[in-house]
Amino acid sequence: MLHALPALHARRAGLACLGLFALLPTAVLAQTLTIGLANSVNSFDPHFSNTTSNFALTGHVFDTLIGRDAQARLVPALAESWVVVAPTVWEFHLRDGVTWHDGQPFTADDVAFTVARVPNVQGSPGGFAGAVRAITRVEVVNARTVRFHSAQPNPLLPNDLASVQIISRHAGTDANPPDYNRGSAAIGTGPNRFAGYRPGEGASFTRNDAWWGPAQPWARVNFRFIANDGARTAALLAGDVDLIDQVPGADLPRLRREIRVTIAERTGVRLIYLQPDFSREGGDVPSVTDNNGQRLARNPFQDLRIRRALSIAIDRRALAERIMHGAAIPTGQWLPEGSYSYNPEVGLPPYDPAEARRLLAEAGYPQGFRVTLTTPNDRYPGDLATSQAVAQFWTRVGVRTEIESLPWSTYVTRGPRQEFGFRLGGWGSSTGEASYLLRNVVGTYNREKGWGGPNFSRYSNPRLDAQTEQAVTTLDDAEREALLRQAVKLETDDIGMVPLFLLRNAWALRRGLRYEARSDEQTLAIAASPAP
Repeated sequence: MLHALPALHARRAGLACLGLFALLPTAVLAQTLTIGLANSVNSFDPHFSNTTSNFALTGHVFDTLIGRDAQARLVPALAESWVVVAPTVWEFHLRDGVTWHDGQPFTADDVAFTVARVPNVQGSPGGFAGAVRAITRVEVVNARTVRFHSAQPNPLLPNDLASVQIISRHAGTDANPPDYNRGSAAIGTGPNRFAGYRPGEGASFTRNDAWWGPAQPWARVNFRFIANDGARTAALLAGDVDLIDQVPGADLPRLRREIRVTIAERTGVRLIYLQPDFSREGGDVPSVTDNNGQRLARNPFQDLRIRRALSIAIDRRALAERIMHGAAIPTGQWLPEGSYSYNPEVGLPPYDPAEARRLLAEAGYPQGFRVTLTTPNDRYPGDLATSQAVAQFWTRVGVRTEIESLPWSTYVTRGPRQEFGFRLGGWGSSTGEASYLLRNVVGTYNREKGWGGPNFSRYSNPRLDAQTEQAVTTLDDAEREALLRQAVKLETDDIGMVPLFLLRNAWALRRGLRYEARSDEQTLAIAASPAP
């Protein structure tokens, strides 16, 4: 990963796409594409919220220096190549001739402005600061060359910068999220131009004919936020939308038989997990009491035996097969098998309710206790149903569990305030390696360092942090992978979170279209095209 080896391949692929779209008739190039999204987006500011849905939607307008293909491999984007020129210095060479949507030229100065802005977004619930925090200085060598300096070797910088969308200095100076929401600052270099964003409803774009990439077939792209699974499927079958994401597992068999519909699928990198509150030592954990509703003397989740009991009380295979209707893969870690830094020594936790009861008794809770499991109900496929099933598993071993079901907009506001005793979450390791989750979901919260922003539960393990730090500063790929595998084992042994399953991503689209299914679950207009 020290050199941009895929650059030539990506340029050839781009030229091939250009040739393909050049053959499309004018009528096809004038089409409108309408997409039904399961998840709404809480801001059009590209640095406001580190969620896949936000990143994918704003990515229609804003490019990154480095892109990712459907299998999460790095490919050139605004940067044509990148190389280590010193142990603590990366040099990026930018694409020539790129312009912003208002016609002004894209330069290295815009990159420097973006990096400075990312950690300082007004009101952000958890943005992309971790992706740039290791950068100590951005050196603008010339309009087409930029160098990133860090205090320590930073081999994962290309992976991290693939998560940062580039904004312009001239449009972004003094701009805040409301300026992006109304479009005044939403001037990018991407394949689409901003046409409108309606919180809770949707967004619309027009084609950017001056884009540096392959010509796009869609003159206009409309997104509709449709959280309800049944309504999303119905909208597709009624012809109100051309494409939907997060196809409900229960609907897949029926849609496969539907001659008007095509299904696109790929195993994803989205982990659905549970995480208890670690922020409190005492018994004032929200919604956790004894069986009589009285406050406990201490936080039970600080005890590894309790965490292990709750983990092995869950039948993950049943969740994947019955609740998710086969659209999930049960797991004990957070990367698909075969991924870089996947640890084959970490297996699927056993389903052992008898051992769970024994561990609870050993930890001082022979009669169990009460807990509320908080879950979003409109963010991940099967989120509420999964939480309800987990509640049943836990109640059977004596931990009487109630469900607090929240819309994502409320969940993501309350989570950073540590208001949940136990919560269901999701994390997509879009970098395709273990450190992305290690630094974000289970890394000790450190605003200055940029770690732990999505770690709402405030899990902290200094030994794990040190192991992760060593891994992400190791330049040798094989040595870094060995260190990351050790960190995976360390985290799973300590149960900083309770992994449940990886999602299998599915899109449904009207016949006559094709969609390149993505492991990162992003729903992109650029991935859709008329079928040949």
